Amino acid sequence: MPIYRTSGQTDVGRVRKHNEDAFIIDEALSLYVVCDGLGGHAAGEVASEETVYTIRAWVRRERANVESLVKDPYDPDLHARAEQILTAAVQAATYMVHSMAEFDESKAGMGTTTSVLMLLGRVAVVAQVGDSRIYLCRDGQIAQITDDHTLIAMQIREGMITEEEAKHAPHRNVITRAVGSHEYVEVDTRVVETVPGDKFLLCTDGLHGYFDDANEILQFMQLQPEAAARKLIETANARGGRDNITAIVVEVVAV
Repeated sequence: MPIYRTSGQTDVGRVRKHNEDAFIIDEALSLYVVCDGLGGHAAGEVASEETVYTIRAWVRRERANVESLVKDPYDPDLHARAEQILTAAVQAATYMVHSMAEFDESKAGMGTTTSVLMLLGRVAVVAQVGDSRIYLCRDGQIAQITDDHTLIAMQIREGMITEEEAKHAPHRNVITRAVGSHEYVEVDTRVVETVPGDKFLLCTDGLHGYFDDANEILQFMQLQPEAAARKLIETANARGGRDNITAIVVEVVAV
């Protein structure tokens, strides 16, 4: 039976007056979601909260259809079905947030990033929109397993600028995809094999933006999940805390 050890924490930061991040840890579903809301007048907070709850509701309804991945982790049809479930969950949230904005002018333009992780024994299913991130730590190494949907990231992928140039480029935080900004959003999904000892970090840009090198994050991930999440947030605050900061740390104990 899979066993996971988790901790999730969020902080308003040192500059913002309210927290537009939202997250969910649902241990019954082995589902973990981080969102970073966009939009003024608390609209970002509405978008992020609506998104985490809509995703959870969708996964709760559909997860039984891929539960057999726990015993048969290499079935490609079930992999595809699991990815479809997360894609549909994010699309449902997109439609909901967009519709709410259309009916309430004070929330026009609201949206949110989202990073989603669903664990099924030896299988991890990931969904991504925006510039929050998921990292995987294994055997003393760390890798970002989501792509940033930002203007800068696109320019790097296209070879237009180097990663060093990107550090000093203007408009670093302009995102190219968000949940709710339109009726439809393209969702990145992937399936990753897991092994005991793996640790996942889901975080908003208010955290990862303060770490130029992912290996710097790695040293904190050696801690227990609660301590790791707390120390990462404390470090982001100590380095400026100009944004809301959220972290979920998930340790795979047994699969």
